[in-house]
Amino acid sequence: MTSASNRLLGFAVCFLILLAACGVRDPNRIVIGSKNFTEQVVLGELIAQHLEERTGLEVERRFYLGGTYICHQSVLAGRIDLYVEYTGTALTAILEEAPRGSPRQVYEQVRDAYAERFNLVVTEPLGFENTFAIVVRGEDARRHSLETISDVARLARQWRPGFGYEFMERPDGYQGLVETYDLRFGHSPRIMDLGLLYRALKEGQVDLVAGNSTDGLIQALDLKVLEDDRNYFPPYEAVPVVHRETLDRHPEIRQALEELAGKITAEEMRRLNYALDGEHRDVEEVVRAFRRRKGL
Repeated sequence: MTSASNRLLGFAVCFLILLAACGVRDPNRIVIGSKNFTEQVVLGELIAQHLEERTGLEVERRFYLGGTYICHQSVLAGRIDLYVEYTGTALTAILEEAPRGSPRQVYEQVRDAYAERFNLVVTEPLGFENTFAIVVRGEDARRHSLETISDVARLARQWRPGFGYEFMERPDGYQGLVETYDLRFGHSPRIMDLGLLYRALKEGQVDLVAGNSTDGLIQALDLKVLEDDRNYFPPYEAVPVVHRETLDRHPEIRQALEELAGKITAEEMRRLNYALDGEHRDVEEVVRAFRRRKGL
C-alpha cells in the first residue's frame, strides 16, 4: 500500500471515529484503550487499576481496539483518554521519521512532536523496551547455528516468513528489514493475526516471524530471538500517551502516571505476558498481584 493510500485510510478511520465520538461522555470517567495484543491489555489494566486507586475516578476499559493507527486516532478524537504506545512505533509509524537515535533521544523527539502536533502528552517511560523480535524455532537455530538476523540470509530462499498485518505496512517493518539484511525469501510472507504467529512457527507453517521481545511464549515454546546485528529497529520504550485536555481536567492523573515510571523491567513484562498467554490467568488478578509486589 502506498504512503498516500495509508494516509487516506487513516483519514477514513479518523472520520468514522469522530462520528462515533459525537455522543456526550462523562468528563469524570477516564477511558483507557489498548492495542490488540496481550501486553497492551496488561498495561491498560495496570494503569486502570492504578488510576482507580490513586485518583478515585471511574475508569472505563476499551481494550483490543486494534493497531497503532486506530489507537492514535481514538485518543485524538477523544474516544479514549490514554493508551500505551512505544517510542519507536510513534517515531516511525505516526511521525514518519527515520528510526535513529538513543532511547532518550527518541523519547524526547516523540514527546515534543506529540505535544506540538497532536496536543498529546507522552509521560515518562514505564521502564522497559518491547522491540520487534525476529524469531525462529529453537531447533532450527541450533541446527543451523543461527544467532543473528544476518545468519538467516543463507536460508531465506527455503523459508517462508510470517508477519502481522501492521508489520507489513510500517516504515520500520518488512520492506526495510529485507533490504537491510538482504533477505530474499523464496515464499511470500504469510500474513496473520499477532496471536497466531508463534503457534504457526512452532507447528512448521512458517519458518520465521516478527514477534515482540517481551512475549512470554518465546521461551515456553523453545523459540529463538535473533540478534538485530545491523541495528535496524529503533528503541521501543513503552510510554503512556494522554490527551492534554484530560490532564487539564484531572491533573492528579499525571502524578499517578509518574508513579508508574520505570516500574516494569523487560523480564517482569515477559512474566506478566506469560501469566496470560501460557498460564491462562485472569488479567485483573495478575495485575493486582504485580501491584502488590511493587508496592503500588
